[in-house]
Amino acid sequence: MSACFHCGEPVTAPGYDLEIKGVVHPFCCPGCKAVADTILGSGLASYYEHRSAPGAKGDLLPAELAALAHYDLAEVQQDFVSEHGRERDIQLTVEGITCAACAWLIERHLFTLPGLRYVNVNTTTHRARVRWDPEQLPLSEILKGFAAVGYRAYPFQTHRQEERYAHEVKGYLYRMGLAGLGSMQVMMCSIALYMDLFVSVEEEFLIYFKWISLLLSTPIMLYSAQPFYVGAWRSLKQGHLSMDVSVSLALIGAFLASMWATVFNTGEVYYDSITMFVFFLLLGRLLELRARRKASESSSNLARMVPVMATRVSGNEAQLVAAKTLAVGDTIRVLAGATVPADGLILEGTASLDESMLTGESLPVARRPGEPVYAGTLCSDSPLLVRVSRPISASRIAQILRLQEAALAEKPQLAVMADRLSRYFILALLLIAAAVWAFWHVHAPEQAFWITLAVLVATCPCALSLATPTALTSATARLTRAGILLRRAQVLEVLTQATRVVLDKTGTLTSGTIRLSRVQAMQPEAAERLLQIAASLEARSEHPIARAFRRHEAPLPVTDYHLTPGHGVAGTIAGTRYRLGSASWLKAPTAFERGLCIWLEEEGLLVARFELDDALRPDAPGLIQALHREGLAVTMLTGDGSAQADRVASELGIDALIKGATPDDKLAYLKGREAKGDICIMVGDGINDAPVLAGAHASFAMAGGTDLAKNSADAILLGDDLTKLLEARRLARHTRRIIRQNFAWALGYNLLVLPLAASGWLPPYLAAAGMSLSSLVVVGNSMRLGKL
Repeated sequence: MSACFHCGEPVTAPGYDLEIKGVVHPFCCPGCKAVADTILGSGLASYYEHRSAPGAKGDLLPAELAALAHYDLAEVQQDFVSEHGRERDIQLTVEGITCAACAWLIERHLFTLPGLRYVNVNTTTHRARVRWDPEQLPLSEILKGFAAVGYRAYPFQTHRQEERYAHEVKGYLYRMGLAGLGSMQVMMCSIALYMDLFVSVEEEFLIYFKWISLLLSTPIMLYSAQPFYVGAWRSLKQGHLSMDVSVSLALIGAFLASMWATVFNTGEVYYDSITMFVFFLLLGRLLELRARRKASESSSNLARMVPVMATRVSGNEAQLVAAKTLAVGDTIRVLAGATVPADGLILEGTASLDESMLTGESLPVARRPGEPVYAGTLCSDSPLLVRVSRPISASRIAQILRLQEAALAEKPQLAVMADRLSRYFILALLLIAAAVWAFWHVHAPEQAFWITLAVLVATCPCALSLATPTALTSATARLTRAGILLRRAQVLEVLTQATRVVLDKTGTLTSGTIRLSRVQAMQPEAAERLLQIAASLEARSEHPIARAFRRHEAPLPVTDYHLTPGHGVAGTIAGTRYRLGSASWLKAPTAFERGLCIWLEEEGLLVARFELDDALRPDAPGLIQALHREGLAVTMLTGDGSAQADRVASELGIDALIKGATPDDKLAYLKGREAKGDICIMVGDGINDAPVLAGAHASFAMAGGTDLAKNSADAILLGDDLTKLLEARRLARHTRRIIRQNFAWALGYNLLVLPLAASGWLPPYLAAAGMSLSSLVVVGNSMRLGKL
């Protein structure tokens, strides 16, 4: 008896067969066959090549539900879903988004689903970030939630994003091409109609040209203008007003009025205005689509830097395999001039690697055996043998992409305000248009409709909705290229308002490569043994001080281990209790300390002192001076209670020093400064900095810091270069100025054009051209951020 190709269960009812890559496979039921067919139809056939266990048994589902069912399979999800405790997180590509109202509509509907924890739709990149509880809500139900309000969503993958973009551009080109050709033909007929104002034209010819214009305009109204109707219907179904509502009202009203005039041969026709309006609108949206594409393509370009194939070495054999199939522990060969396909540690070889795509630094970095290399970096001059340390999905470049997408998904207060303003603006616009129609209906009924049409068209708030997201997207892409990775977009706001910068010492202001300079044992003959004990106690710690003791490859076994953040470690070795930490914690003398010292205590007695030194980062003095020139106060907030903290603060000219601080002390200090009106930026790198990084108005973590610190921070300095903080502050100022300019232009244009349209001075086709031009000005202005 054969087994089902999908779920592995015995096939008791033959007849459900499916051809996969030229081979016919049996299935146990229509459900499994439907799921397999859906997987193949979605371009996910590689699922069957790489799965580690049979899939879940499928049930007989309706065709429209089967199209989404395979996304609930764990094997399919592993490529694009990340886990956060009990919750899961995914980045989705969303088709059909046209404005900020679309995002609001989707978010409001999805939040009605039980188990949904977070959803944020980015109108610039056409992506959505969703976090949910899989025990309460399957992924397929989330995707059905998008479909329920008229949008199609699927997991973001670079090649699918390229296909979606190409498909969307092609659709706009077809619609715009029809509208352009049709409007030219309609304009030729309109010229004949306008000639009747100057010379006499036979009545039969006038009727003929009106009917020709109607026939030419109808395909444009039914096909080219379809995106505006779809967007308007979506929002109206949810009781919400979007800019597509005003556009659709203007189009349909003008077309019906012109059709009435044609059929009954009474009144004027405006087919030329209608077709040109559609053409200008489509042209504007196509150019906006391409501008959004350019602004958000940095993340896609980053993903494409990872090679598709890799050379896996096993013994004396080398095999070319897909890079995504590499597992932890595999050995790979990277040739000179090739790109590293996965994160790993060098086993053999020394080479210079171009890491500019990760750090923003243009100079290559020398890497030797035992040192890490990262996927996407370029091996410049000699081959390497590398042991894979992380799968592609957990690589540093994948983490950067996820963090960047999270930053793009975040909506700062300014963006939220812009979305809210655009919704209220549409309501106000419709009320004003109604008032304009009422006025002209009384004073000049024959012009009332067309003047109202011009008001609806000219004041459409497209530019207002684009003012903030396009600027934020361009700024985020520019910072990523400079080696600054934003995790939350509000960082740009805080950087322009900050009054104080709070810096950690070890690993932030100093290099973090602490060296052991001297061992002073109370019994000199026991110095080597005490050093081994200290190294054993520090073996589990990720603190920079612990690295200075890692000279023993086989440390002694430690039991009853305990870490006291900000103070030190304790543990039992061979039945003896030891503590290793600061002088204040162990109550050791500090009178003669001039640098960084830690003490070892054995059963309550001090038995050794270890002197360490940690050099300042070369860029630290310049950073402090630049911050002072900009009027920012600087605080050094460190857990180091030694005299070295005083020395570093003195050398750098720090305004305030808080030393010997525990994580709770650091957070309390920050809250205290906040209560006094300070807006603080925190920069740190260690585990003990995580609470204060999470609690600051804005925070930066060093790329070489701990994972906990980087996950708690709002941004990451990828190249461990402190001067990038100044670059971020400079760009934040430019971003604020660009957003203000966008708002000024969008609001100013609407305030200027409204009286012109309401007074009858602005015909509908010029209103359409002006509205599209306004949107393009905003997008073009935002794109300047990418060149700063």
